[in-house]
Amino acid sequence: MMQMLALLEDRRIRLITASLASLLLFMALDIRGSMLGEMLRPAIGEPADSGLYGRFATGLVATFLLGVNLVVLDLLPRRLQLPVVWLELLALFLAFFLSFGLDFAFIQKKLWFLISQGAVTTIYVSLISIAIACVIAMVAAVAKLSSNPLFFGVSTFYISFFRGLPLLMQIYLIYLGLPQLGFVVDPIPAGIAALSICYGAYMAEIFRAGILGVPRGQSEAAAALGLKGPQIFTKVVMPQAMRLIVPPTGNQFIAMLKDSSLVSVVGVWELTFLAKTAGKSEFKHVEMLITASLIYWAMSICFELIQARIERHYTKSDLR
Repeated sequence: MMQMLALLEDRRIRLITASLASLLLFMALDIRGSMLGEMLRPAIGEPADSGLYGRFATGLVATFLLGVNLVVLDLLPRRLQLPVVWLELLALFLAFFLSFGLDFAFIQKKLWFLISQGAVTTIYVSLISIAIACVIAMVAAVAKLSSNPLFFGVSTFYISFFRGLPLLMQIYLIYLGLPQLGFVVDPIPAGIAALSICYGAYMAEIFRAGILGVPRGQSEAAAALGLKGPQIFTKVVMPQAMRLIVPPTGNQFIAMLKDSSLVSVVGVWELTFLAKTAGKSEFKHVEMLITASLIYWAMSICFELIQARIERHYTKSDLR
C-alpha cells in the first residue's frame, strides 16, 4: 500500500512539474502561426493581437493535453510506452514539416533517385572508410602501446595531428594537395582516404582503451598455458576487448555516415550533394533537404539495430 501511494505521489509530482513547465513555456512563446493558436482563434481572437492572454490560453490547453498524455502513458504497459512516445514525437515533427507547404509530388519524383544514387553512394563510401579506419586504428593503438620509441612517437603524432584538423580541411588537403605532388586523386578515393585517416585517429584511442580494459591477468594466464605473444593478443585479448570496442566504434560509424556529406564539396554524388542539386533545379531546397534528413535518419536507425546485434554477440558470455 505504501509503495502504491509513493508511486502515485511520484506520478503527481511529475505531472505537476511537466504541466508548470509547459504553461511557462507557452506563456514565453509567440503563438502566431502555431497549431494550438489557430485552434483557439475563436476563443482568443487573432493570435497576433492576443498577447499574453493568448499565450496563457494556449499554455492551458497544451498543459491539459500534456497531462492527459502523461496519465495515459502511465496506464499503458511498459513495452508500449516507448513506441507511443516515438509516434507522438514523429507526428509533431511531421506536423512541423507540413507547415512548410511541401510539394509532395516533387518529393515522390526525386525520392528513388536520392535513395538509389545518393544513399547507396553514402553507404558504400562509409563502409569502405570504416573498414580502413579500423585497420588504421588497430595499428595506431598497438603502436601507442608499444615500448618502441619510434612506433610510439609516430602513433602519437598521427593521432594528435589528424584529430586536431577539421575533416573538411583534410578532404581539401588530400584532393587539392596531392596533385601538387604529382598524385591526382579522384573525388571518391579522396573522400574515403580523408574519412579513413580522420576517423582512424579517433578510433585508435577507442581500440587502445579496449585493449587496456582487458585485465592483465588474462594475458599472464594465457602465457602460463604456453601461448605466444600474437596468440595471446588474437585469441585472448581482442575477443574480450571487442566488448568495449564495438559500442563506441558503432557510434563512430554512424557519425561517419553523416560526416560523409562533407565529401560533396569535391563533387561526390552522395546524398547531400544530390539533395542540393535536385532542389536547386526547381527551387525546392526545403523539400530535398527534409527528404535527405529523413533518409539519413532511416539509415542511422538500421545501423543502430545492426550495432545492437553485434553488441549482443560479444556480450553473450556476460548474460549467462
